[in-house]
Amino acid sequence: MFATTEAFSSFAVDDMEAARRFYGDTLGIDTESIMDGYLLTLKLHGGARPTMIYTKPDVQPGNATVLNFPVDDLEATVDELASRGVTFERYDGFDHDERGISGGGEDGPRIAWFTDPAGNILALIEERGMA
Repeated sequence: MFATTEAFSSFAVDDMEAARRFYGDTLGIDTESIMDGYLLTLKLHGGARPTMIYTKPDVQPGNATVLNFPVDDLEATVDELASRGVTFERYDGFDHDERGISGGGEDGPRIAWFTDPAGNILALIEERGMA
């Protein structure tokens, strides 16, 4: 039924300008504001359809990751984002190093979680652990 549908992902934020600054300036993603600033698209690398961000003033961020960013060098990426003011999350049930990086054992990839200004959970995942 949906095998040929070009689906896309979306999530909400409560402050579109804060989202534009965070995704565009802090993370360096190419963004486009549409519908008089009501929608923001993230033009992610790799030819995937844009991820849509929409405004919802009373948004309640989820408790699961909404967007994952595979990276080659997790430590360098965490350090760079930390220098830009990003704080990394630590969750119960996971061992984290001093940077907030978790995993790397036999059970899965190394990962570091952080949030956007609306509280949506994002993750960095080291590519070599995703095979």
